[in-house]
Amino acid sequence: MRILVVTQYFWPENFRINDLCAELAQRGHEVTVLTGKPNYPDGDVFKEFKQDPSGFEQYNDCQVVRVPMIARGRTSLQLILNYLSFALSASLLGLFKLRKKQFDIIFVCQLSPVTSALPAILYKKIHNIPVTMWVLDLWPESLEAVGAIKSPRLLNLVGKLVSFVYNHCDLILGQSKSFIGGIGVYCKNKNKNKIKYFPSWPETIFSNNQNDVKNGEILKFSNSFNILFAGNIGEAQDFPTILKAVEILKFKDIKVKLFVVGDGRHFSWLKEQVEERKLNEYIYLLGRYPLEMMPRFYASADALLVTLRESKIFSMTIPGKVQSYMAAEKAILAMLDGEGARVIKEADCGYVSRSGDYKQLADSIIRMAKLDKSSLDKLGSNAKKYVLEEFDRNKLITQLEYWFTSIVVKDEKTL
Repeated sequence: MRILVVTQYFWPENFRINDLCAELAQRGHEVTVLTGKPNYPDGDVFKEFKQDPSGFEQYNDCQVVRVPMIARGRTSLQLILNYLSFALSASLLGLFKLRKKQFDIIFVCQLSPVTSALPAILYKKIHNIPVTMWVLDLWPESLEAVGAIKSPRLLNLVGKLVSFVYNHCDLILGQSKSFIGGIGVYCKNKNKNKIKYFPSWPETIFSNNQNDVKNGEILKFSNSFNILFAGNIGEAQDFPTILKAVEILKFKDIKVKLFVVGDGRHFSWLKEQVEERKLNEYIYLLGRYPLEMMPRFYASADALLVTLRESKIFSMTIPGKVQSYMAAEKAILAMLDGEGARVIKEADCGYVSRSGDYKQLADSIIRMAKLDKSSLDKLGSNAKKYVLEEFDRNKLITQLEYWFTSIVVKDEKTL
């Protein structure tokens, strides 16, 4: 099958779409990726890409077609221009670059923004190619949740755009079961049966038992309970609340250290706050590392931390790192509500605090730090068992192939 993948974010940025494209190509499909210049999460185009753009035109047998766009930067205006510039550039220059190629189906990976789907909708209109969209971020709800848009009128306009996009898709995939209803709000009744549940899975690198190589930066603190937070440092992750929890731990008779591996729009703020609150001996900011190095960080930690701000939309979300944490076979500390909390509780693989409850998070950390190794290992094994049962990569991608085939042959009865 000839598949066009439209995604604003792609390798060398770390997202699940990289792994999906590689696997589809491995299974014999002809995969072409239409994307922009890598600049997530710190907002600047990657140095290695600037030095050699031609080195990023192929990824695991996938052809990568890149279009120019304005980088995310560090201001709200820059982010808006980033969203709009990709949609415009991919719709015009991107489709021009693809003019000699033919495709059977278009797959949109919609993290944020929803405007990234517009080039796919245009391509469908021109060439009558079916579109499947994987919704990993609900708009306009997420914009309202982080305070990006406060005007009810503007939120309503974004909602109309979302409705336009959804109703021009042949299949819509929601990353959590709660997303199904959220997506359905913007779909006409005749299109609601085209909404399916399609969760993320752990990247293969976390499932290959690569725990024998560990990170020395964490291992040198062998006399403390070491917690790792990995991923984006942004508004949604609620670091102000995490800092409050760590401040409580300063006055407890327990040695706990938090290692933060990642980057994002709030990294500079976090660094300043750690200094200002004199938390240097408790929080260590290690910066961003390539995905290939992450298993050694996970393996070196005693527990892994995942958090989301208190919000209706965030409670509907399963953070992608949850599946990777589980595959790493580690105990999980969570401060989140809804779907993410449900998964961790069902798996019995860690302690869950309510979003925004720093006192409960601090208490959970203290309780887990007092567990013996066998108890921690049991939580980790529970996580591994659950992820293999509920988020099996092979089964999920096989299901996606089945949906693709059903759409291409226009056999609606199988949807």
